[in-house]
Amino acid sequence: MDETNFTSTNGSPQYIPVTGSARAIVPGATHAGHTDDNEVLSVTLQLRRPSADELTAHVEALGTTPPANRKHMTHDEFEASHGASDDDLNLVTAFATEQGLSVERINKAAATVHVSGTAGAFNKAFHVQLGNYQHPDFTYRGYDGPVHIPAHLTDIVTGVLGLDNRPQAKPHFRVYQEAAVRSNALAAPISYTPTQVAALYNFPTNVDCSGQCIGIIELGGGYSKSNLDQYFASLGVPTPTITSVSVDGGQNQPTGSPNGPDGEVDLDIEVAASVAPGAHIAVYFAPNTDAGFLDAITTAVHDKTNKPSVISISWGGPEMSWTTQAMQAMNNAMQSAAALGVTITVAAGDNGSTDGVNDGSFHVDFPASAPYALACGGTHLVGSGSTIESETVWNDGANGGATGGGVSSVFPVPSWQQKANVPPSANPGAGTGRGVPDVSGDADPATGYQVLVDGQQFPIGGTSAVAPLWAGLVALANQTLGKPVGYINPLLYSIPAQDNAFHDITQGNNDPNQTGQVYPAGPGWDACTGLGSPNGTLLIQALGQIG
Repeated sequence: MDETNFTSTNGSPQYIPVTGSARAIVPGATHAGHTDDNEVLSVTLQLRRPSADELTAHVEALGTTPPANRKHMTHDEFEASHGASDDDLNLVTAFATEQGLSVERINKAAATVHVSGTAGAFNKAFHVQLGNYQHPDFTYRGYDGPVHIPAHLTDIVTGVLGLDNRPQAKPHFRVYQEAAVRSNALAAPISYTPTQVAALYNFPTNVDCSGQCIGIIELGGGYSKSNLDQYFASLGVPTPTITSVSVDGGQNQPTGSPNGPDGEVDLDIEVAASVAPGAHIAVYFAPNTDAGFLDAITTAVHDKTNKPSVISISWGGPEMSWTTQAMQAMNNAMQSAAALGVTITVAAGDNGSTDGVNDGSFHVDFPASAPYALACGGTHLVGSGSTIESETVWNDGANGGATGGGVSSVFPVPSWQQKANVPPSANPGAGTGRGVPDVSGDADPATGYQVLVDGQQFPIGGTSAVAPLWAGLVALANQTLGKPVGYINPLLYSIPAQDNAFHDITQGNNDPNQTGQVYPAGPGWDACTGLGSPNGTLLIQALGQIG
């Protein structure tokens, strides 16, 4: 379908395309017939938020306010001021009912309405034709073109997610054995426990983080308590309290395959909990779809029970693989987190400056590129005890992986990055956008993290490890400073170099072809390691002294 307005011949209301909702068939997939009209599915409708401009102004003001003086909204205050309006909810639920769809639940604070029904009803309600598609690696349900809504809902419904259920994101971890070709070939790999990495990065010790909750987003896999008990016992660290939260039917379901999504789940929990001892871990399991990903984030952000003060995300995909409506909805959810004092750390990807897209162009990973996310890149770290001997950009070439990073083609340069000297995109004529990453940490599988996954011990790397590492550091900062740092990006970019809060990475680049011409590291911020890796104790001190 093309993006044109139309009125049906029977005089029904005019339908208009939802901005940014158009989907294209996954490259390599073929149409395998229309979706059975009786197939039941669930869809997330994203609604506008009242006072959106005021919320943006509030969050930007927070960004320039010292942590000690920040006043974050409570969950109830946010819902009252920026949750969906009752009038909008009534119009949308009335439309759904008229179309034969069932309203399953409403998240007023997140401004989402979750509806279910048959494929036939959704085809009629949103003027799409759902089809089944066969890809060599998976099958999915989807549509070609935009989603349409009645004209009277045009300014109310800003996104329709879940009609297409293609796998939306990939976990950003790498097992050392997969790094077959290495530019910096070592006689033998080095690996560290998360606590050893924390020592190299001068994380504070003897801080009880029992007052903190770290949220972790997972789009597959699971963990077993016995595996985690064994792991933490080996470190001499008590097993943390872990809560599993089901989102859209997602469950803690270990696959038994260490190289699969279980590797991501165990890595995230083991790293975050090891470096922030005592922290409560809340794991939000959701389906790997755009709707599932959004709902996992909004569930965590607006969770009044577990109340995570920091959320770690190690899943993502190239910006070009997302619809604009999905990216905007997720970025808005992260803006909401900022208003509530919740920090979101996101892995920047493991496929260098192309983000694994073989189209001759350069790409960054989303949601790392969201302006309200703390994007976490990767390094190659060599050290012992508390001494870093060398730290360079992680880049093992096209076959071994490299830190994601570059310049967004979707989001403009944020105000707090204006003085970071973000370069123009390496894509000809593309201009400058939000620079990725913001910070970095150990990610090379050859200097990876010792983990235990499904009873098997081996080293894992990837920027997947850096997101929970930084989440743990944020939890330590929150506990030490006595209040959440929340929207941390503007604060980090304001710290003077003489505070020594970062290890500045100046050697290497993230060009998978290793020409050295694309996004090289250098003094200050760069588009492969950001501001650098953390000097934890000095970083927390610097945050406390801002103002």
